[in-house]
Amino acid sequence: MEKDMCGIVGLFLKNDALRPRLGGMLTDMLVAMTDRGPDSAGIAIYGEEGEGVKITVQSDTPETDFAGLAEALAAGTGAEVAMKAADTHAVLTLPEAAAPAALAALEARGLRIMGAGKAMEIYKEVGLPRDVAERFGIRAMGGSHGIGHTRMATESAVTTLGAHPFSTADDQCLVHNGSLSNHNQMRRKLAKKGVMTRTENDTEVGAAYISSRIAEGATLGEALEGTLEDLDGFFTFVTGTKTGFGVVRDPIACKPAVMAETPDYVAFASEYRAFADLPGIEAARVWEPEPATVYFWER
Repeated sequence: MEKDMCGIVGLFLKNDALRPRLGGMLTDMLVAMTDRGPDSAGIAIYGEEGEGVKITVQSDTPETDFAGLAEALAAGTGAEVAMKAADTHAVLTLPEAAAPAALAALEARGLRIMGAGKAMEIYKEVGLPRDVAERFGIRAMGGSHGIGHTRMATESAVTTLGAHPFSTADDQCLVHNGSLSNHNQMRRKLAKKGVMTRTENDTEVGAAYISSRIAEGATLGEALEGTLEDLDGFFTFVTGTKTGFGVVRDPIACKPAVMAETPDYVAFASEYRAFADLPGIEAARVWEPEPATVYFWER
């Protein structure tokens, strides 16, 4: 049996008074999972929904790549562009109609697209969760919900693009603990539908599968149920959408998982210790999610 690896966390706030604390709570949860995967880490934050679309990009040379970037995009798209830089990442906000042209221009410049959406921002890098969170100022970020992952690379190189979360649609992302055995076959099926992936990581295929099902009209719950029929292997998926948060484990459920719910929040983690500093955890309903069972919450 393969040694268990990687750590997942997720937090969905039901009490809006906690929104300013989301980044700090998620960071503490992910740091507690550090020894499950010290290679790379990432967090997706669902913050305030703006007027336009937010595109998160990454560069290994941000000093040069981010200089004048907003102005160049504005000139190329004819739209107003705002930029917020944080270490190797930048979040560009622009009108929704200009997003396709902006995405094409960003990829032509060699920038890595982390994700896009009206509410979602994704930050991920090589390094320990504490260091990654500090580099991007995650603790200071507020929002309604978020997911995070700390990785131990066993089948691919330790790279930024190999880190989780993975996003293949606006305001949607996925973190994963496990391994998919039919991801190459599914990648080809998705490609025939026009759903393309950028990396060789099997988790991105899981994200693309879920986003394609939702694009076809499935609900979040139905898309997660579909993973149990169409994806082979062992997996725990935690996914985020603009309004939702979902969890599903494969029928064998060999990867550890625990959930907690109070009137204020729903939390997920690979181990209970990630919940230790959550407010009111001592009174929470705590359980292990059942195999082949979908759990999801939506606003």
